[in-house]
Amino acid sequence: MTSVHGSARSQIHLRGLLFTGAALLALLLPGAVQGRNDDDLLRLLNQRNCPGCKLQDADLVHADLRDADLRGAKLQRANLGQARLDGARLEGADLRFTSLQGASLRGADLRGANLEGTDLRQSDLSGAQLDPGGLARSHWQDARGVAPTVLSYPELHNAGVTAALEGRHPQAEQLFSEAIRLQPEAAISWVARGLSRTEQGKTELAAQDINYAAVLYGQAGEEAQAKQLTSVAAAILKPNRKADQGSALGGQLLTGAAGFAQFVAPLALKFLLPLAF
Repeated sequence: MTSVHGSARSQIHLRGLLFTGAALLALLLPGAVQGRNDDDLLRLLNQRNCPGCKLQDADLVHADLRDADLRGAKLQRANLGQARLDGARLEGADLRFTSLQGASLRGADLRGANLEGTDLRQSDLSGAQLDPGGLARSHWQDARGVAPTVLSYPELHNAGVTAALEGRHPQAEQLFSEAIRLQPEAAISWVARGLSRTEQGKTELAAQDINYAAVLYGQAGEEAQAKQLTSVAAAILKPNRKADQGSALGGQLLTGAAGFAQFVAPLALKFLLPLAF
């Protein structure tokens, strides 16, 4: 009888500890321990081993999840801002509209993960494994360690446009160069790189880029644009052109054709079109 009562008391004590742990977790992570995700959340935080877990809308800000196994986990709309996910296994995880802003994902495996609408701004993706074009529908601006090899042509061109509009012309030039490497027949990126180089005083390289863009437009039958770009390239090389006329010169000379925006606008809706964007 004594052993039976002792066992019952032990079970009651254990349940009390589990309840206290869950209550404490709810205080530490408000809104995280709710409904059907309670057990999965506790398992993740205690074991860091939770493949396939249902963690939608979980609040995991600043959580230490290094080397966690979250393969195939359901993490839609979860808040993982500033979380530490270095080395985490996130293959096939559903991260749609999840916040990973400022999170550390160094060496994390994100292959097959759904990153639609995922906020990766200011995160660290150094060494992370990603599908080619896997970031196409995510927000990865200012993320560190993004390898150009995982970015598609539209992603690279659009990132270059953003950098150029923010005055970060060396970075814009690099991004446009990577875009050209993937799609060398895209005249729009040659023009954009040429204008970024003009801003940096690299006049000869800029003129070469814009002249080559003119050739591409001419081959596509866009004779008016080709002629306009040839004039831009010649003007860039004029010896009496002031050094500070970079963007103003390009903008003024391109206005007569389709306008500056047409040449360097983001490609979100037209990256599948042929040569003359």
